[in-house]
Amino acid sequence: MTLRLAVPSKGRLMEKTFSWFAGHGLGMALTGGDREYAAAIDGADIDVLLMSAGEIPRALAAGRVHLGVTGSDLIRERLAGWERSVEPVTPMGFGHADLIVAVPKVWVDVTHLDDLDAVAAAFRARHGFRLRIATKYHRLVREFLREAGVADYQIVDSQGATEATVAQGSAEAIADITSTGETLRANHLRALEDGVIHRSEATLFRSKQASWDKARLAAFEALEPRLTGG
Repeated sequence: MTLRLAVPSKGRLMEKTFSWFAGHGLGMALTGGDREYAAAIDGADIDVLLMSAGEIPRALAAGRVHLGVTGSDLIRERLAGWERSVEPVTPMGFGHADLIVAVPKVWVDVTHLDDLDAVAAAFRARHGFRLRIATKYHRLVREFLREAGVADYQIVDSQGATEATVAQGSAEAIADITSTGETLRANHLRALEDGVIHRSEATLFRSKQASWDKARLAAFEALEPRLTGG
């Protein structure tokens, strides 16, 4: 039986994924042109499906695919108790970005999470509502701030440019992915010194929920050393 592999469907993440597999002796190419959501892979009996990176975690968790390439941040955000449904096979060395908590640069006395907690309490006392943190990563941010003891805040869902929400007046702080920090600086924001929530990287994951019969398991075990360098 054939293994099913989900890879990102567009942009640099797709290009780097194709290059990564090629570098491991598994040439990958689109089939039927750029608008077709399918690809073929040389050197292995694998069906390649093109999906958005955000869709791949749920496809893995549902067992619709055996293997999938996506950001480790998306796995942790989209899947509660992710370790029960997927496991990492290998990091892929690209797609690096940090999910961080950032505040306005003018908050000169707010450099750590303890400072944010104090500011949040004072903000609520002064304004009558909780300090707003804009993010797309609700689960990861809540878990991180709970462990840090930050309580007086509310999550504001951001589906656009999260870094712009403070300037627009819809949030007081943000939690977002950053790779170089340039966008933060352009929006007069800076990361808290202890505000790294997760260091993300493109990773090849294996589904624990997919059908792993003897043939598929044998195929994966034969393929794994090529993927991991083992």
